[in-house]
Amino acid sequence: MVYESIAMIIKKQLPAYLKRLPLPESITGFAKLTVSEWLHLLPLLGVLALLGYLTVRPFLPKKKQQKDSLINLKIQKENPKVVNEIDIEDLKSTNVCYCRCWRSKTFPVCDKSHIKHNELTGDNVGPLILKKKVL
Repeated sequence: MVYESIAMIIKKQLPAYLKRLPLPESITGFAKLTVSEWLHLLPLLGVLALLGYLTVRPFLPKKKQQKDSLINLKIQKENPKVVNEIDIEDLKSTNVCYCRCWRSKTFPVCDKSHIKHNELTGDNVGPLILKKKVL
């Protein structure tokens, strides 16, 4: 039943539809078409647009995947949450810089990886600087 319906559409209705299409002889003839003639062309134009999109789609840039928007790409990925606790009294120098861009190879201490990250992405992250007052 379904096959017969599809066969009838392809063999009879589609050729009859194509014969009745108001296709002008030149490109300027499209400007002279009436609204009802454009409505008659609409299904064909829709199918052609869909076929064109399906042909071009593999060459279009792909959307960013969820993984591309991750901040932490490699640090302690086995943990559900990365937490670093530092006792201020244990700071040895007067200034210590801690990473906030998650790109530092010495995480949590900053190794200035944010400079390259900012140049590549246009971001503006910098380190967290802790200063210890010398008494």
